[in-house]
Amino acid sequence: MSRYRDWLMSDYFDEKTKEELEAIKEDEAEIEDRFYKNLEFGTGGMRGIMGAGTNRINKYIVRKATQGLANYIINYSEDGQEKGVVIAHDSRHNSPEFSLEAALVLAANGIKTYLFDGMRTTPELSFAVRELDAIGGIVITASHNPPEYNGYKLYWDDGGQVVPAQARDIIAEIEEIDDFSIVKTIDEDEALDQDLLEYIGSEIDEKYQDTVIDVLIDTELVEEKGEDLSIVYTPLHGTGITAVPQVLDKLGFTKVAVVEAQADGNSDFPTVESPNPEERSAFELAFELAEEKEADLVLATDPDCDRLAPAVKDSSGNYQTLNGNELGILFADYLLKSSSESGELPDNGVIIKSIVSTDMVKEIAADYDVEVLDVLTGFKFIGEKITEFEETGDKEFIMGFEESLGYLVGKHARDKDAVVAAALAAIMALKYKEEGKTLLQRLAELREQYGYYLEDLESIRLEGKEGQEVIEKTLASLRAKSPEKIAGRKVKVAKDYQESKVVYLEEDREEKLKLPQSNVLQYLLEGEAKLTIRPSGTEPKLKFYFAVKEADQAAAEASLAEFKELVMSEMDSVMKSV
Repeated sequence: MSRYRDWLMSDYFDEKTKEELEAIKEDEAEIEDRFYKNLEFGTGGMRGIMGAGTNRINKYIVRKATQGLANYIINYSEDGQEKGVVIAHDSRHNSPEFSLEAALVLAANGIKTYLFDGMRTTPELSFAVRELDAIGGIVITASHNPPEYNGYKLYWDDGGQVVPAQARDIIAEIEEIDDFSIVKTIDEDEALDQDLLEYIGSEIDEKYQDTVIDVLIDTELVEEKGEDLSIVYTPLHGTGITAVPQVLDKLGFTKVAVVEAQADGNSDFPTVESPNPEERSAFELAFELAEEKEADLVLATDPDCDRLAPAVKDSSGNYQTLNGNELGILFADYLLKSSSESGELPDNGVIIKSIVSTDMVKEIAADYDVEVLDVLTGFKFIGEKITEFEETGDKEFIMGFEESLGYLVGKHARDKDAVVAAALAAIMALKYKEEGKTLLQRLAELREQYGYYLEDLESIRLEGKEGQEVIEKTLASLRAKSPEKIAGRKVKVAKDYQESKVVYLEEDREEKLKLPQSNVLQYLLEGEAKLTIRPSGTEPKLKFYFAVKEADQAAAEASLAEFKELVMSEMDSVMKSV
């Protein structure tokens, strides 16, 4: 309660904030939830519900985080103040305000800031950091979270999100700020007059869009046949409207219909239950328009446009969405096959994916002698490897992907890019249409060739302080007594990414894991099944990733359903016992 009283009594916090806090003075549970901790600043940034309090995201928390970043830039870089920071924001409530607050804190610390003049996509921010040779970047976004959320993501000079070692130093700088009043800020006019704030716009947009087109393959096909593919696109009230239609038009796709009711950047996301393209319900309006237009391809991006989901008609004439693993498989196959046929496949090519993404891509890549590298969940780890290989020349990056609808082709950015993914999906759909097939039919051919890999995700939402304790205790319990069997299947290999060890149970031997430490447990089971358990980095959830491989669809679906049911029953018992 002392923090609550401090905020009410301090002259630093404005009247609007105090009125909000006065309104909850009789609700002890709400006060505790808002103040029992500081909003966690993780390895890439922070995300939370907007509102007054230390465990909420508001302008004061944004200022404090930015002051910590400013201190880090001043203390850890030689020319960071001159190189500056690029800031972008999405379509959410308070996003423009939060981005300006961050810019003015940086300016008050003598750090040049480039601020986009309106909402822009996250991948364009990543590109802009590189294009402007900035020291870093900030995106104000909460991705596909509900309307009451917002967030703050940090990037460094390669255009990638800050990685854990660097994040720890930034977090340390933030945590040293124990008094909001020491955070520096100036007004906008002063920042502009001192040339410490510069608004950026169309010139960066054009360079970004042209660069996206430059990294794509088979663009000449679109120039010749672009009118043959009918596309429906929805930005789900987000930033994709600033880039996706423009790139598709520049490529030569002449039949692109945008879902106008979802093209307005409305912060409330009024037409969807959730602005998440992973959920079929988000496609409802897009499918209505697609039926009207007889569309070959439907594309949906999330509010900050770093995730893409496509949909095409199945054999029954119904639109079916493709998940992140399925599109990742199609991208890998298409890029490898096309590059091989054109003689442009690099000898040292590499595909990078997260540890929870499908292993089917490894079998496809093996046919082209291309390595597939696993990294921890979080696209920053893919970006980190791209930069490493660019510096060393050891590997040539082909593509990266995550099962959560994140993909990158090209090295123009260091984060997942739904703009380039949308363009590549459209080119791929056109190519297959000219061959008389759809994306789903090509996927079926690949499964016939390599086996039917099937994956799924189950998340348990555990809110507040008690929920966080359940998550931590559940993982600690599994770590303390590693299971020998899960869902009736023997555990062959157990990987503990926090303890940096992998145990081969059948061989009774142990090795060290080379990836960074992370609170993740992964089990490879008999019958080519895999289970991965990790807390979400952005939401109060415990996540369970399932993977099976069988000979055909029916067997895979039955195997996955049984596997999920047994695992969740066992995990329910574990959670109840902690």
